Amino acid sequence: MEDLVESILDYIRSDYTDYAVMINGEWGSGKTHFWNNKVRKKIESMQLNGRRYTTIYMSLYGISNLEEISKKIFIETTQLMDKNLRKYMNNNEQTRIPEYAKTGIDMANFFGVTQNGDKIDYSEFFATDDKVLCFDDLERANVDVIDILGYINNFVEHDHIKTIIICNEKELSTKLKSSNLEMKTFIATYLLDKQNELNKADKPMVEKIRDKIEHVFDKANDYERIKEKLIGETFEYAPKFDYIINGILMRYESNPDLIRFLRENTGFIISTFNKSGTRNLRILKHALNDFKKIYEMVSKSYPNTSNRVMQTMLIFTIAVSFEIKAGKITKDKFVNIKDNEEYKSILVSSRILMDNRQFYIKEFDNNYYYNFKAEYRFFKFIEYYVRTRIFDMKLFKENMEKIRNTVDTENLPGYKRLLTEEYWKIADDQFGQVIEEVYNDVKQGNLQLIDTVKIFAYFSYFSRKGLIQYDLKTLKQTFFAGMNLASLKSTYCPNPKEELGKIAIEELEEDMDEILKHFNELNSQLLDKMYKEKAEEIMKCIPMKMEQFYEKFDKQCMNIPIFKYYDPYQLFQRISCASNEDIVLIKEKLADRAEKYTKQIEPEMKNIKQLKQILDDYLKGKEPTIKTVMLKDFAKELGYIIDKYKPSFLPRKEEKIEEVEE
Repeated sequence: MEDLVESILDYIRSDYTDYAVMINGEWGSGKTHFWNNKVRKKIESMQLNGRRYTTIYMSLYGISNLEEISKKIFIETTQLMDKNLRKYMNNNEQTRIPEYAKTGIDMANFFGVTQNGDKIDYSEFFATDDKVLCFDDLERANVDVIDILGYINNFVEHDHIKTIIICNEKELSTKLKSSNLEMKTFIATYLLDKQNELNKADKPMVEKIRDKIEHVFDKANDYERIKEKLIGETFEYAPKFDYIINGILMRYESNPDLIRFLRENTGFIISTFNKSGTRNLRILKHALNDFKKIYEMVSKSYPNTSNRVMQTMLIFTIAVSFEIKAGKITKDKFVNIKDNEEYKSILVSSRILMDNRQFYIKEFDNNYYYNFKAEYRFFKFIEYYVRTRIFDMKLFKENMEKIRNTVDTENLPGYKRLLTEEYWKIADDQFGQVIEEVYNDVKQGNLQLIDTVKIFAYFSYFSRKGLIQYDLKTLKQTFFAGMNLASLKSTYCPNPKEELGKIAIEELEEDMDEILKHFNELNSQLLDKMYKEKAEEIMKCIPMKMEQFYEKFDKQCMNIPIFKYYDPYQLFQRISCASNEDIVLIKEKLADRAEKYTKQIEPEMKNIKQLKQILDDYLKGKEPTIKTVMLKDFAKELGYIIDKYKPSFLPRKEEKIEEVEE
């Protein structure tokens, strides 16, 4: 960096220059920091021919017209006339006026008064031979870059003012090509049409339009021409990040424990920064600020958290920040991963199911945790904090409690070690103990039904490889019995295929067929159990809590055969006690539902027929009242629904068979 500073100072020392110099570097790489802390201070400490130089810095970020640049220059120079203001800034080590203060100065100048009450002498402007202009963020201006460079050229060529331009030429090039693209495409298409080029098949249309845009609107060439005239030297800013990162850490010296931890783990910070593939120090600063809050919260609420977990949190915070904020991924890549266990399951199964999310997570883990071993590598509360800027205390406590209980693999249940780790990572002296523990859990039905099936796949594999002493016949008997017990406490698994895809064995053996068949039977029973509970919960809202009934029925029951799981006699009693208005509304809902989800609700038709029969029997011989008329209409609508399932309305069996064969 010192060589770069010296090269810029050589430019300032030159007696006569009619060109500017450019500092080019990526966004967030510290170019502005380099100017403020290295270049500016050196320039202002120089004394040439008995005079000192004054630097005038202007960010072009958001500038929408050239007048705003003139205004900024005026404010930055005029403020130096006010001795009181200059003294205040010197005492407080201020290098430039904050933007909000410039507004006040601007209004004071408008009324012809400075901040200390004196009138401005407009004839008293500074000479130009002791000024150095610095224009930053060229690529972020909202004015045509060509116009800005032409404007700056006036200072350089005519007034010979030393001028430094800071920018990111890579982004500048992208901006030049992509600005007003719709308008350019329209005009290019119009010109091609006028030249009878549109209908010719000599080259693809997209290529024709692109070539015409480049020919007519070649801003890049215009930029190169004016740059060649204006810019005498371009310096590539490629900082030594180790040095800069050490400087960034100094801001945390007010917290002795935090700064000590960061200093001890500077290697991880630098390594993770380098692995991000960006040069963006701004994102790193934000990530370290986020980690400051995380570190303080963990230290306060969970002071005994291991150093290894804190190191992993540091790496994860920086890694996720770069992945999300550098635009490398969309934010939803991590959204559906609910915890560390699911994250590890994805890693284990990534060789089997090659979907996009699994591929990305595997690459993320391989990149940032390469040669770094840690049991807990995904922190949902950190990911959520970085992504949403909300520090969720409930999520934080849930994560930390789980870390406290499971971070030591020796305290992790054996079955979870098999399901969330690669089994070959289990040490030989621990393997037998893990197998025995898991086998006992299966026998006692302690696991979820789907997890029991997954464990059988591993045990079958281990048995064939001679890693365990249990033969396949014994295993099947034990697991069948264990599955029966597990089903009493398990919940229905809606996605067994996806869950079984997480097994870290490339080919499942034929031994799985009987186990899977038994699982499907038990899982089907769990589905019935779940629907029965749902039916009871929803139907009991009739007739006293109809608003709750409508809300739950619309959200949860429109496309499932819920009436299959509720007694028709009880349903009749509830409906007959409902208000006439509610009877009509329920009837309309059932009719609409039968139209939209005819096939899905077919299994409930037996109970619907029974409900109609109960209604018909009840209404025989009844005197007409509004209630009985409404119930008759209800029964009639049920008849229309039942008719949808008569043979003439349904595909013939032959047609169904053909569809399956296709």
